Amino acid sequence: MKKALSAGFVAAGTVVLMVALLAAGGAPESLPASLSGPGQPVSWAVPVLRLVADVAAIACGGAVLAAVVLMRADEGGNLGKQGLRACQDAAILAAVWAVASIGGLVATASVILGVPLSHLPEHAELAGSVSQVRALAAAVVLTAVLAVVLSGCRTVATARVALGLTAAALVGPLLTGHGAIERTGFWSVLATSSLVLHVFAAVAWIGGLGALLRYTRERAAIERFSRLALSCAITIGVTGLLTAEIHLGGRDDGWGLISQWVTTGYGALVFAKAVAFAILVCIGWWHRQSTLPALADRPTAFWRLAAVELLVMAGTVGLAVALSRTP
Repeated sequence: MKKALSAGFVAAGTVVLMVALLAAGGAPESLPASLSGPGQPVSWAVPVLRLVADVAAIACGGAVLAAVVLMRADEGGNLGKQGLRACQDAAILAAVWAVASIGGLVATASVILGVPLSHLPEHAELAGSVSQVRALAAAVVLTAVLAVVLSGCRTVATARVALGLTAAALVGPLLTGHGAIERTGFWSVLATSSLVLHVFAAVAWIGGLGALLRYTRERAAIERFSRLALSCAITIGVTGLLTAEIHLGGRDDGWGLISQWVTTGYGALVFAKAVAFAILVCIGWWHRQSTLPALADRPTAFWRLAAVELLVMAGTVGLAVALSRTP
């Protein structure tokens, strides 16, 4: 069941990513025959590897968060059995995150410079001056360190250090996204700060739910996650609205945000993400009203709804990656 759910999460995210890129205009386009470039496979590798890295990051962050917050530690601050298992899984996920980031770094450099992979070494110095490439390189280093730290993690204190490293590895690529590129001054700081909070909350919510499904069935852990999920949902709603308003120009025109939703591919993806978020809020409400109070008598209802919730979250991850590649 757990393996099937993991496969379903990856499949749902991939399908939504592909459809969103093709529908919203973010899909790589073929170059004229007279021009050379990175090629379609490399161009498509950028969003696909980004999705792999994001899924690994979410699962890694969720596993470490579960070890620190959701699951009980043994006496003396040592991790319990499930906490140790979560950190060992997180070490593998951090390694996957690092490898996907390396691939993404190479593919991104090739696409930005407009050269085939075979010619990339000739432009290594120029690639090193690109902010997006530097941010990905920093993420590679941090995720590699994170994998080493997690492989030897035995205590809650070490897991907290790993949680901090996870947050640091998430931040770097966010500083070179749409918010940092399209705006300057105050609006750039606001957009980037909002995006960082948005991503942190999403990793905690999605990764935390995945960890809950994988590692524990304790009511205390479920109740702790429920409180965490509520704060994450509020944060995601506020920061998502703020980020959309900044990028789509709603502050300049009262109707700007609405018109951009229906006239641009980027706006359409934002709207689709808002609909997915509304569905998740409804599922959360149903958990609080129905499945949580009846957890002792009908535990299957909670876990089935949680599995559906996780698959909807997979779609939002695919939409988020597509947004990062859409003009």
